Amino acid sequence: MAYPIVEKSLFKFLKDLDKNNNRPWFNENKDRYLVAQQSMKAFTETLVNEMSYHDNIEGIRLHRIYRDVRFSKDKTPYKARFSGGMKRATKWLRGGYYFHIQPGNSLLAGGFWGPNSPDLKRIRQEIAADAKPLRKIIKAAKFKKYFGELQGDQVKTAPKGYAKDHPKIDLLRYKQFLLIHPFTDEEVQQKNFMKELVKGYKNMRPFLDYMSEVLTTDSNGVPIE
Repeated sequence: MAYPIVEKSLFKFLKDLDKNNNRPWFNENKDRYLVAQQSMKAFTETLVNEMSYHDNIEGIRLHRIYRDVRFSKDKTPYKARFSGGMKRATKWLRGGYYFHIQPGNSLLAGGFWGPNSPDLKRIRQEIAADAKPLRKIIKAAKFKKYFGELQGDQVKTAPKGYAKDHPKIDLLRYKQFLLIHPFTDEEVQQKNFMKELVKGYKNMRPFLDYMSEVLTTDSNGVPIE
C-alpha cells in the first residue's frame, strides 16, 4: 500500500510562511496553502485509519493555521506548521496522540497535556502508593531509546499534601505527562513516515494503558462506574 507522504512543496510553503508571516503574503499565496492543507487532510485521514487497527480512536483533528493573537505578545497571524491530534475513545481509554510538522521542529507526542484536578489527584495517589509499575515503563530500554524520559511541566517544590522529601517526589511533581519523539526534516519526507508515526504511537501504549487503568479505577483497583 502506498501511503500519503509529506510533500517537499508543503515544507517549502511552511519555510516561506515562516519568513513572511503576514496577511498580504499569505493572501497572495493562499493557493499554495490550500494545496498543502489538502495534502495534510489526506495524510491525517490515512493516519487515523491506520491507528484504528491497533487502538480505539475517537477521531482526528487537524489544527487551524490561524493563530489566536488576542492575548499573545507574538502578533504573527499564522502558525508556520501543521499539527493535529487524536483522542482515544470511550471513558476506559485515556490519553491522546499528537503530531507536529514544522521544518526543523517536527515531532510526535502523546500522553496527558492538561489533566483535570480529579485525574491529577488520582495519578498522584497511585504514584504515592506504588510507583514501581510506572518506573518500570519509563525506565525500560525501549522507552528510553525512543522517548528519552517523561516530560511535562512540574511544580517547583511539592504538590499540596506531599512532603518535599517524599521518596517519589520526582514523579509526584509532574502536572503534565508527555512522551515526545523528534523527527528530522528528511525523516518526515520519507515514504515510510506514516509507518514511523504509527510505530511511535504504538511505543506509547504501555504508558497510556497504565494511565488508563489508574484513571478508571479507585485506590482499591475497583472500576469506577
